[in-house]
Amino acid sequence: MNGFAQLVVKDGSTYVKVMPPTDGGKKQDMTILTEYLDRNQLTEYGVKELSVLCEKSDGETLAKVGPAPFRPFDEQVDINVSLDKMLVFCSFFPPSEGGNLLSADDVITHLNQNKVVKGIDQEMLNKYFQNREYNKEFVVAKGQPPRHGKDGKIEYYFNTSLSTKPKKNEDGTVNYHDLNTVSIVQKGQQLAARIPADPGDPGVDVFGEEVKPRAVKEATLAYGNNITISEDGNAIYSDVTGHATLTTGKVFVSDVLDIPADVDTSTGDINYEGAVLIHGNVKSGFKVQAKGDIVVEGVVEGAEVISEGQIVIKRGIHGMNKGLLDAKGNVLCKFVENAKVISGGYLETEGIMHSNVSAATNIIVHGKKSMIAGGVVRAGALVEVDHLGSEMGATTIVEVGADPKKKARFVEVKDTIAKKRKELESIKPILQNFSEKMATGVQIPTEKMQYVQKLSLAFKGLQAELKSLNEESEILNAEITTGKDAKVKVLKDVYAGVTVTISDVSLTTKSTRSFCQFVREAGEVTVKNL
Repeated sequence: MNGFAQLVVKDGSTYVKVMPPTDGGKKQDMTILTEYLDRNQLTEYGVKELSVLCEKSDGETLAKVGPAPFRPFDEQVDINVSLDKMLVFCSFFPPSEGGNLLSADDVITHLNQNKVVKGIDQEMLNKYFQNREYNKEFVVAKGQPPRHGKDGKIEYYFNTSLSTKPKKNEDGTVNYHDLNTVSIVQKGQQLAARIPADPGDPGVDVFGEEVKPRAVKEATLAYGNNITISEDGNAIYSDVTGHATLTTGKVFVSDVLDIPADVDTSTGDINYEGAVLIHGNVKSGFKVQAKGDIVVEGVVEGAEVISEGQIVIKRGIHGMNKGLLDAKGNVLCKFVENAKVISGGYLETEGIMHSNVSAATNIIVHGKKSMIAGGVVRAGALVEVDHLGSEMGATTIVEVGADPKKKARFVEVKDTIAKKRKELESIKPILQNFSEKMATGVQIPTEKMQYVQKLSLAFKGLQAELKSLNEESEILNAEITTGKDAKVKVLKDVYAGVTVTISDVSLTTKSTRSFCQFVREAGEVTVKNL
């Protein structure tokens, strides 16, 4: 029980004594005591004397605080309301000898006078009056807090994460049979549901004022073609068997072209507006092109597969030096052999052999016999592989630190600049010769004059083109040389004869090394342990 102060009236004066706490209770707080005395106009005290009295708390020592009152001091109650107006705290002060005790009705009247009208806890008050405790706060009134609602939301019933990476088998290989990266939906399938916002319920504070719940937002179903919305506006369904995507909060469905067997002479080339699912192989010499994702259950031979989405080749590509995979999104392929692969995202495979491969972000090569051997491999940020190069010394080049497309464009621009400069150099002496003749007064035939004028216009045009190309070259060069944080990670062995380029610097390995990574430091390629 907490210690507490009590007023004592005797000999024409008012004194205060402080009772000791029991059972580990708190001593009387000095600030609370001075506020209580001031409220009762008892100001004839010394702060230091009261501080000693509170610390001593012996229940006997008296300190004078003012003159005797006309009548004894009654029991008093102090009321505090929380900032959110949801709780009322009461603390009580004992009466002096001969003073009156408060009743529950007295406290309720006092609360009402302070405009507290809601949530008064009669049971708590009864407990207090059955066992009075002073210098302790009691919660005697509670408001009813508002029940805050929830914003509306949209629940989607198809795979909205198209960048999902493939699952791994227990042996570390990629599971190409359960990729779950293409959102195939059936005709009539529900695509999404709108969950209306819950506005919540208002509350009331201890003063009887309404407390409003937080404002909520409604969600909106946004969708494109091939989709029907329910009458109540809370669900959307696919009108076709197709491929669903979520783009900037809007649901789209495009038809999927389902090829039950091979792409060969029985189908001809494929050019489709939506997604394409091929259950067989893509035979050599044929071309599959789609605006959506392309999934091939079998093998791609010496064929071209071009997609504005992702490409998934579950059994790999035997390119025969003419096969091509070109995707604006990610490429997932069992293996890549004698082929060209371009990925606008990442590439994941179990092996790359004698191929020209590029990815805007990462190239990850893992599997039972994970390797990159022969050819050129380019990635914007990271190449990770178990085995790099080969013991047979196949020429292997790995480049990281720049978007391969930008690097290819940089090379193209530099070649074009060289050609344009050569053209300028061939025109310049002709124009100079005619200029010298005209300066000496030589008469130039009309036909030749027209020819000179055309050459002059061509010369100015070439100069303008060169200026534009040089500007583009500078921008591309700056972008290429900023990829200094890119790296090549070799989880097992890298063999001699592998050339690693990071941004604009290169290193060719001289011997076999294991468990290492290639990074760019101090303007050169450095090999470090993993």
